[in-house]
Parts: sequence; C-alpha cells; structure tokens
Amino acid sequence: MSVVGIIFSNIHDKSIPELTRLRTMASVPFGCRYRLIDFTLSNMVNSGIKHVGIITHYNYQSLMDHLGSGIDWDLARRSGGIQILPPYITAFANTKNFLYTTRLEALKNIASFINECKEEYVVLSDCDVICNIDLNDVIEKHIESGADVTYVTKRVDLTFAGKRNIIIRSDSNNVITSMEESQGNETGPYDINTNILVMKRRFLVTELMEATAHNYTSFTHDIIARELKKRRIRAYRFDGYFVSVGSMTDYYNCNMELLDSAVRKQLFNVPGRPVLTKVRNSPPTKYAESAVVKNSLIADGCMIEGKVENSVIFRGVKIGKDTVVRNSILMQDTFTGEKVSLNCVITDKNVVIRDGRVLSGCEEVPFYLAKMMQV
Repeated sequence: MSVVGIIFSNIHDKSIPELTRLRTMASVPFGCRYRLIDFTLSNMVNSGIKHVGIITHYNYQSLMDHLGSGIDWDLARRSGGIQILPPYITAFANTKNFLYTTRLEALKNIASFINECKEEYVVLSDCDVICNIDLNDVIEKHIESGADVTYVTKRVDLTFAGKRNIIIRSDSNNVITSMEESQGNETGPYDINTNILVMKRRFLVTELMEATAHNYTSFTHDIIARELKKRRIRAYRFDGYFVSVGSMTDYYNCNMELLDSAVRKQLFNVPGRPVLTKVRNSPPTKYAESAVVKNSLIADGCMIEGKVENSVIFRGVKIGKDTVVRNSILMQDTFTGEKVSLNCVITDKNVVIRDGRVLSGCEEVPFYLAKMMQV
C-alpha cells in the first residue's frame, strides 16, 4: 500500500488575517514550540507516508524555513520526501491563469505533480486540523469498503460552534447520504467534515480532468455532492481530540485547551505517534526567585521573573520582575519589562512591551500585538 500526502497550506489564511499577514496558515505558531502544519505532517509520517506535497500560495518563506529539507520528519529523501508546490502562473496571466482560491483550483494547479506520482492512494488534508489520528486505519477501512472517497468526520456540538461547517450525514453502513453547509442555527451533535480525505490517485486524476473540462471550482459541491448517489462515498468517524482554527477566537481557545492535561494526553502522549517539529537547541528556561508559575505551558530558552498564570509561553520569552501574565499567549522572543500586566493577550514574535504597560482583552476577543510591535 503506497500513499502520497497532499497538504493545503493557505486555504484558510483569511480566517485569521492578523496571524497570516506575513506567513501561511501552515506556519502559524501553536502550543509553545509547534507550527500548525506539524500535526498534519506528523499524522502522515507516523502512518508511513514518505512522500508529501505541500501546496503553497504566497507568504510561504516562513513555512520553508520551518520545514527545511524535512529532516526533522524523516522526509529528507532522494525519492519522495517533502515537495513544496508553489502556484503556477505565467507572465500572460488572464482569467484562466490565476492564483487559486479553492481546494479544487489548488489541485488543478498541481495536476502534473499528481500525474507523476507513483503511489496508489492519496490523502488530502488541510494544514490547520489539530488532532493525532492513525491514518493507516482510515486507509485500511477505505480499501476494505471499496469506497471511491472516504471522508474523516468528527461529531461535534454545533450549538456554540460559531462558524460554518460541512455537515455530513451517513447511514448505518457509513455510506454518506448528504453533505450540506451548516446554517449557524443548528443545535446538538452533528458529524462534520474534518477536511481529511482518502481516495485512489487515479480517481483524483480522473476527477480533476472532469473538473477542468466543466470549469468546476469546488471539490465538495461540484464533484462529491453533485454525484453523491452515483459514487461510493463513505465516512470514517474520528473519536479523538479534534479542532480546526477558523478564527482568532478559535486560535486562542485551542491554545488554552492545551492547559488541560486530558487534551495534551490525546495530542502528545499517543504511543507510536509523536508530534514532530523543527528541533531547536535552546538552553533551559530560567526561573528567578521572584517567579510564580501556575497552570501554564512554558517552552525552553525563557527567562521568568514575574507571575504567569493559565498562559502559553513560547521559546525565548522574557517576563520581567513584578510582571503579571494571565490567560495569554506570548510567542517567540516576546519581551516584557517590569510591572507589566497582561490578560487575554496574544503577542506575535519579537514583540516588546515596556515597563508599566497594562493590556487586557477577553476570551472572545483577545488583545493582539503584531510581529515586532513595541508598546
């Protein structure tokens, strides 16, 4: 069983424009030391996928810096490994030759890559799905069922979802009977699309040719939902921890959920399925005698002299004396002076907060400081 993975790195950039102004969604920092793509990439590598194509759009320099040759994921290989797939556009751009805006357009953009792959199956995934899933089991169930496409679904309560989702309904044999966009007024549990799919590579090639001929733009609506009764489309329900980043509030809440040991166990303590990331050689974090830390995640290379509660602190952060940080996310190399007060704040990389500053947001609307900002 040979499988190639394809990851969409930019599809949801507009969901959190504050964090994707200078980077792709895939390279958004998460959970002290990771980037969002680490979870999807690790899921593939832990499932034996050794050939991964990453579709890019723009602002992908930070993504390339993070991935490098792929050695940290054991993907620095002569055959296969990681391949960055930038958009194809000529000097004679027109309405038929432009940067993609949907998954289907992105796939048509890399049709030559898909055609040249030798693998029998393909796994498609967004970059912002935070979970630890055994894709081998998904692929095996897909093969056993004889399905054309298998969608990974997750049952969630949409009462307080706050964002649109694709609701998937299936029968007792896991055959999908309908796919429709949520209206925002649903209550109770529903199976939603996680944007993780499995199919045969030849099937994808055929569908891309059909989509090009008919000028289709949406993979879900124009290819799958349109021919739902004619195709064998099945669902695979994932029961583990799953969340996708659809807004700044989602990003904040996802990081805060890592303070729950049960969530960390489902993500990071799964035997045989580590979450891999770029290795950095940083010294241990130093805690001064004045430091007080409660219920927080703190990466290496930090200097803590103040008080930290219910917060996520990335590498190289300096928290000054008599400073109080609560319910906040401080990204790499953030510097806070003395007697600073932060509550529900998100700082991007290399932010400087001077002495005595008081900054506060709320869980629904965290206060955000852009990269390299000084206040």
